Amino acid sequence: MENKKVLVVEDDIDIMTILRAQLKLDKYEVKGADCGEKGLVVFSAWQPDIMILDLNLPDIDGLDVCQAIRKESNIPIVILSARDSMSDKLRGFHFGVDDYITKPFEYMELRARLEACLRRGHDRNPKKNLNYGRLKVFPKKRQVMVDDKTIDLTNKEFDLLELLLSQPEEVLTREFLYKQLWPNPKISSRNRALDVQIRRLRKKIEPNPDRPIFIITHPGVGYRFEK
Repeated sequence: MENKKVLVVEDDIDIMTILRAQLKLDKYEVKGADCGEKGLVVFSAWQPDIMILDLNLPDIDGLDVCQAIRKESNIPIVILSARDSMSDKLRGFHFGVDDYITKPFEYMELRARLEACLRRGHDRNPKKNLNYGRLKVFPKKRQVMVDDKTIDLTNKEFDLLELLLSQPEEVLTREFLYKQLWPNPKISSRNRALDVQIRRLRKKIEPNPDRPIFIITHPGVGYRFEK
């Protein structure tokens, strides 16, 4: 993870100082902003690889910052906030954050989560069109074609396909897919819901859903997309 660029948007001087020092020791390049507007300016000019974002900023809410960034980028965003209510966390995931850590926090946990987000390869900017023979995917338009015919996917089906495509030929665990697609841990039917989404997606993109060539099952672990 050396030389990855981290943008920290945080108005607490003490936290900013600690994060800058620790991240630099871990060989990250770091820039900071003490308010949302400055954060957006630095983001546009510097194009970081990942962002640590507070919610309680002095000018605009951190979720508004997240929403503005998501209009043009899919870089990983990790919320670091004292706001620990379930409603705030759900709103964060709804607006496209990748992880949510509450204050007070341990730096080692934050670092581990940053590394996990970067490994997942969530920086897909710009989104490129993908061609896998009979299967073509156009991420910006959220469009899928099979044998040159447009296939109608639900939002959840496309989100699942996009997650699998983010790390082709790597196994994504069921737990990871759960958390990305259904961030609310109180949803008890996530396990069943994932099976349903996989089955429906296969029916729409596989030549033979019973013998899939794209979405491969790893029993007891998860799924991978085979190019």
